[in-house]
Amino acid sequence: MQPRVRLRQCKHENPNLSSIFEIIPTLRSMRMKFRLWCFALLIVGMPCAARLSVLAQDQSVDFTLPATDEGLPGAGPIRRYGWFTNLWKMRRAQFAQRAADEKNAIVFLGDSITQGWGDDFRGDFKGLTVANRGISGDTTRGMLIRLKKDVLDLEPSAVVMLMGTNDLEEHAEPQTIADNVGLIVAELEKYDAEMPVVLCLVFPSSASKSRSTEQIQKINQLMASEFKGNRQVTIVDTWTLFADENGDAKKSEFPDLLHPNRIGYEKWLAAIWPVLATHGFVDKASPEFELEPGFTSLFNGTDLSGWGYRRTNDKMRKSRERWLGRKPENAPSWPLVDKAVDFEGKKRSPDGRYVAINGRLVVTTPAEGRAIQQLWTTEEIEGDFVLKLEFRATPNADSGVFIRGPQLQCRDFPLAGPYKDLKKFRSGDWNELVVTVKDSVAHCTCNGEVIEEALKVPDSGPIGLEGDRGQLEYRHLQVKRL
Repeated sequence: MQPRVRLRQCKHENPNLSSIFEIIPTLRSMRMKFRLWCFALLIVGMPCAARLSVLAQDQSVDFTLPATDEGLPGAGPIRRYGWFTNLWKMRRAQFAQRAADEKNAIVFLGDSITQGWGDDFRGDFKGLTVANRGISGDTTRGMLIRLKKDVLDLEPSAVVMLMGTNDLEEHAEPQTIADNVGLIVAELEKYDAEMPVVLCLVFPSSASKSRSTEQIQKINQLMASEFKGNRQVTIVDTWTLFADENGDAKKSEFPDLLHPNRIGYEKWLAAIWPVLATHGFVDKASPEFELEPGFTSLFNGTDLSGWGYRRTNDKMRKSRERWLGRKPENAPSWPLVDKAVDFEGKKRSPDGRYVAINGRLVVTTPAEGRAIQQLWTTEEIEGDFVLKLEFRATPNADSGVFIRGPQLQCRDFPLAGPYKDLKKFRSGDWNELVVTVKDSVAHCTCNGEVIEEALKVPDSGPIGLEGDRGQLEYRHLQVKRL
């Protein structure tokens, strides 16, 4: 009952809203009713003085959506329904009013999914300046049109992008959508070639929403191809994060199969948080950590001392040849190391794949989509020992921990496997890995659950960390000789 009372009150407080509430009951289309209610609720959610300010906005800046496509950048649909043009104008006027306070913000550019997070992001980014530039119903071409005033004029420190789902409802081709995203990124690169761009893959939805799995996957594949090798753009696999076994959205996270609920927003937050941390926006302080009795540290938390690249061994070279020979067009990047390189005192590897950041040893997301590389301890570990570490993975990320040579998979297990049924795994958060080696057999657990009962390992050798896809972070690496 509260929303109804609030609507009646605001109708009387602001006569300009009367027409909105009068026409809602007469509409036959449920879609139009829903959209007009959203528009009304958006106005109602602001203090009445602010609503009047928006409705009587400064006419010196015209935020009206152009009436025709003539001369506009990009291709594909631009929505011009009455509800949308009104919302477009009002939202952009609000953006302008907040612009001075949102200079140098991390800007989120998108549609209703982004807008639905709230202009204050529900307090999820405390201590950060963030700007919500989502407009419900907007298409990629619409975002391209408003990019300059709504985003670039803020002089953003980073841009997080999620877009493309509304284009599908307007029957746009996946290639057209991907091309518009490419134009947006090109403008961001032109503005600042060093500014981080975080591109979230299009969320799953449903064919019943005119957004089939096949079309969404095609857009995501085209975008991944478009930005392959682009080191400014970090792609986050938010499609795999949310998709069910059929590739559709889950009702438990997307009640209407399009818009996330609070559970969905929390998962999106966890998905991008590690990337923001790697770019230095969050997790700026090294967490307090004390070695357990009898353990020695493998990572000092500030640089890569004690680690380096080793020559790619013959076994690995043969595996590489077989793998790359099967489907060379789809094969991952797999650089060879011909001579050992020591990273003593260095904060990052020369290629930037491994970086020490505030107590974390980060295996960054490869620009190639997939890139297989290994970082090794310079020390050989002999005899029996216990290895402990914590790791955090972005959605569907794939890494590994080498125990003197053999690889223990270390991934976003629920999505990437192979241990998909772990009960205690914390997606998007830190997980503990414990490896106990006795008589050249490793017993491995994740958060106390056994993942490998008896992994055979050599009598001596280094510890290694592999990178493949996505981002993996490691911290609190310590070893105890038994």
